[in-house]
Amino acid sequence: MGYVQIGFVIVMAFLVGMTFTSLLIPVLQKKHAGQNIREDGPQSHMKKAGTPSMGGIAIIAGTLFIFCFTVWMQKSFSGEFAVIVTGFLLFGALGFLDDYAKIARHQNLGLRAWQKLVLQIAISVGIAWYMANYTISGTVVYIPFIGEYLDFGAWYVPFIAFVIVAMSNSVNLTDGLDGLASGVTAVVSLFFAVAAATFLFELPMLFCAALCGSCLGFLVFNKNPAKIFMGDTGSMALGGGLAIAAITMNMTLLLPIAGFVYVAEALSVIIQVVSFKLTGKRVFKMAPLHHHFELSGLSEKKVVAVFWTASLACCVAALAAL
Repeated sequence: MGYVQIGFVIVMAFLVGMTFTSLLIPVLQKKHAGQNIREDGPQSHMKKAGTPSMGGIAIIAGTLFIFCFTVWMQKSFSGEFAVIVTGFLLFGALGFLDDYAKIARHQNLGLRAWQKLVLQIAISVGIAWYMANYTISGTVVYIPFIGEYLDFGAWYVPFIAFVIVAMSNSVNLTDGLDGLASGVTAVVSLFFAVAAATFLFELPMLFCAALCGSCLGFLVFNKNPAKIFMGDTGSMALGGGLAIAAITMNMTLLLPIAGFVYVAEALSVIIQVVSFKLTGKRVFKMAPLHHHFELSGLSEKKVVAVFWTASLACCVAALAAL
């Protein structure tokens, strides 16, 4: 029954997400909420300047509409429901502030890095503390491949907070090509919906299925050539929401397996920065990793297709880890 439910929720969220996105595009155009392209990025991206951003509003709205509706129909409200919704909204709100600052200043720099990091840590610590003290699972985490649970004890809160912050920023870095972050997240969230159904975690299953459907609905307008971008509003919410859903299932350590594309994108930036500071040389033509492949001669569509395929392969590996 769980797998049938997943399909039903995905279809509903797809239709709602697509509708919300189509309605949001003219609103953002009227408000002149266009994307400011980074000057040091690939020159081929300069033509995208002015494309409506902050499309993550539609993803968040579509996901929460279907998630809350299905939970209401099943009368399964709980503390975990509140944690998922609150965390998802807070990371979306943080991304919205960053996007709004960029649009107001007419440049690609929004909130300062330290401001975003402090707020991300504050939200993440609050969620981790709640999960450690007010849930049945407490401080245990599922260990992939081994199939056992390990109690992290006092290390649980800092570990979980780190994971949420890392995921939020990693998805944010992945959002650099038309359809990349939305497509990858649709695949990863589908995996977690299936994992949740397998282990009978109803609320995370419904949330991840709704997130998958909303991302697919958004992808209709976000695929190349994109008519709308999700902005930090979307990418931060996607990263935070996925992480929180996985944590409520104790499947935190499956995130870097299923979401290895996110990890690779983040690592490419870290390696690039460290290498340049220590040696004055760059390892990649440009970071994040998707830009390296672009500058190596692959078209934007091919890079996105490769990353989608890689995500699918990683999710299959994550299923094996279960």
